[in-house]
Amino acid sequence: MDLVAKFLLPLFPLATSVTSSLIVNPEFRRTSVAGLRYLSNMNQHKTVSSSTLDVPGNTPTPRYFGREKSRTKADKLFSGSIIVAALSSLVILTAILLYLGSNSWPVLVEQGFAFVTGSEWSTTDGVEVFQIWPMLYGTLLNAIIGLVIAVPVSVFLALFIVFLAPKNLSKVLTVVIDILAAIPSGIIGLWGFLVFTDTAAKWGQLLNQYLGWIPLFTNDQEQFARSPFIAGWVLAIMIIPIITVVSREVLAQTPQELLDAARGLGGSLSGAIRMVALPHARGGIVGGVMLGLGRALGETIAIFFVLNLIFDVNIYKILNPEGGAIASMIVAKFGEATPNEIDALLGAGLILFIMTLFVNLAANYIVKRSQREKLV
Repeated sequence: MDLVAKFLLPLFPLATSVTSSLIVNPEFRRTSVAGLRYLSNMNQHKTVSSSTLDVPGNTPTPRYFGREKSRTKADKLFSGSIIVAALSSLVILTAILLYLGSNSWPVLVEQGFAFVTGSEWSTTDGVEVFQIWPMLYGTLLNAIIGLVIAVPVSVFLALFIVFLAPKNLSKVLTVVIDILAAIPSGIIGLWGFLVFTDTAAKWGQLLNQYLGWIPLFTNDQEQFARSPFIAGWVLAIMIIPIITVVSREVLAQTPQELLDAARGLGGSLSGAIRMVALPHARGGIVGGVMLGLGRALGETIAIFFVLNLIFDVNIYKILNPEGGAIASMIVAKFGEATPNEIDALLGAGLILFIMTLFVNLAANYIVKRSQREKLV
């Protein structure tokens, strides 16, 4: 008996702790085969990790970049080049902002808040009136239509490439998307004008025919070409690669351990994507959407080819052939503009610059907030 007690008593605390864990921890109360397999895999992973770290000499040596005293000349040259490039970008942006502001300031002071809120642009009869609200609103409307179309397509495409597509197909799609992102906007604008406009106009006719009772899809002019609806589609085609590339990269960084744990606990692939991958990549996806929004707000040539620029606010009738875009207005009027009108166009460019800056700042804030929530 003494011999039996000698061997069994040391095991009693271990058995007690395991039993209490099984009772207290709800994760251990699972009796499914998938749950037990998951716990077994996690235990094996912990065992391997602890045994690896306990072996002398296996502890990774910390590395410090950029601030160690023993940097080589090549390191110093590389760090200096990065600093110079960053400062050069900041100087260039500041110079652009100062140039736009200094040249447009007299017109902005003369027009006042009406420059942004008014709806008239005239240089006749000796009275010059410069007001950009229809173009500003049209810019926002086109960008929103493009995002509504592009965001679902981009996210689903990124999910397919990362989690569902075979390896060879995934590589092909990645190359195609990268090539599409590199196509100049002028080429896409010409394609939209010569090829896509007729097709999109037929889509608009169908929407008006079957959903015309919705104010959004009404049409007062019986003409469906060169509308904000078509401009939104063209913008969507241009920003889908941007959002897809960013979303693909952040989704690919989802920890495989979390996905395996979700599948091991009985979850489906769609459930693992919905509960693990998308929350993990939320900040990056939002950042990609904001990058796409910035591209859509500043687009010029493509919109110029497929949209009628009308100085009248088209609030919601996206199928009517009338709309606006600040960048396209600058291109359309710059060639024959008077000196004061050129200053007014520079002022419009300043407003667009500030609007794009706020979009980027909002994107940065959302991404950082998402990262803080992830850490909590």
